[in-house]
Amino acid sequence: MVASDYDERFSRLHLLLQDEGLDRLQAARVMVLGLGGVGSSCAEALARGGIGHLMLVDRDIIEASNINRQALAFTSTIGRSKTSVMEAMVHAINPECKVMTAQTFLNQENIESVLSGFPRPDYVIDCIDTISPKLMVAQWCMDHKLPLIASMGGGNKLDPSFLKFDLIENTRYCPLSKAIRRECRRRGIGQLEVLYTDEEPVKIDHQASCLKKETLGTMSYFPPIMGQMLAGKVIRRLVGFESYSVRPIPLSRG
Repeated sequence: MVASDYDERFSRLHLLLQDEGLDRLQAARVMVLGLGGVGSSCAEALARGGIGHLMLVDRDIIEASNINRQALAFTSTIGRSKTSVMEAMVHAINPECKVMTAQTFLNQENIESVLSGFPRPDYVIDCIDTISPKLMVAQWCMDHKLPLIASMGGGNKLDPSFLKFDLIENTRYCPLSKAIRRECRRRGIGQLEVLYTDEEPVKIDHQASCLKKETLGTMSYFPPIMGQMLAGKVIRRLVGFESYSVRPIPLSRG
């Protein structure tokens, strides 16, 4: 891509950020974990926002049920890996963005090798929707002294005006936050910053089902808004418009 193309592509950003801000974003390395409704929109916004290096992790294949909310889900992409489709989308937005991917599910055995196999990120964004990997990511970021922000649950929620950033200790009305909060206390993880909603969830008549697809409804707009908010928070901090949050620190036990 010639310089004039790059300049035109990010000209509206340049009005706000100037050369210094764009240079910071182009040099920044951001890791996005999970490319579902939240993560795919987050990665897209980061690419459109001028981030120069993206590290993307997800194990899933795109399914038809993803189409209502995921930026990478189209009829034409069903059956393809989310990482490969997201990488192609990022390069279609900004061919100069350096993208690294891992198509895997993070677990206790591989989290260190997978995440440490990437260059050290300037920021980690956790968009995973299951409890165990989220806790492992929080622990890994704490051990490596990396800034982290994590999405909490958006299932069965309707109104994005309830979304807010806060520490996990202050969350309420969010079942995922409750589980993460309890485990953070047990494991000694403190100062974990999250995006969550304190809107009371819609009650679903699931008839004792424990399947996520039968118990968690998702509005088309809700996860993408969460992803955009996460990307915006990180971009503002990388540029210097906002101060960094406190990194996760050990809590005293007992």
